[in-house]
Amino acid sequence: MGKKGDLSNFERGMVVGARRAGLSISQSAQLLGFSHTTISRVYKEWCEKGKTSSMRQSCGRKCLVDARGQRRMGRLIQADRRATLTEITTRYNQGMQQSICEATTRTTLRRMGYNSRRPHRVPLISTTNRKKRLQFAQAHQNWTVEDEECCLV
Repeated sequence: MGKKGDLSNFERGMVVGARRAGLSISQSAQLLGFSHTTISRVYKEWCEKGKTSSMRQSCGRKCLVDARGQRRMGRLIQADRRATLTEITTRYNQGMQQSICEATTRTTLRRMGYNSRRPHRVPLISTTNRKKRLQFAQAHQNWTVEDEECCLV
């Protein structure tokens, strides 16, 4: 059976309450639907430290880009929407004491709601074709709907 994630504070309180009510580890596990290991670990933690809340929210490395850094990165993106990830990273690192890598920039941009996009590839219009289209548009500028219908038939 795999991990389901952290227990909520309420579930941890239920584990402690069941054990304090006199239920065994097996009875508590069967009643609450948690593993024996989970029951014993939560109750042991409550007995030793007197706490039922999980402190796992504070685990992991702190993010290098705080709210102020995100605003700065947002301004860099607004200035040049076509900038690549490398360009954004180098511009961000200019004037910052602690530099970040491209992976950090990528995760920050995803957290901010930006996704990577590529422009559609469209065929280029040649200069001669552009001139012909302009001449056609200028010649037929004052046409009405009736004029167009007679030529289409």
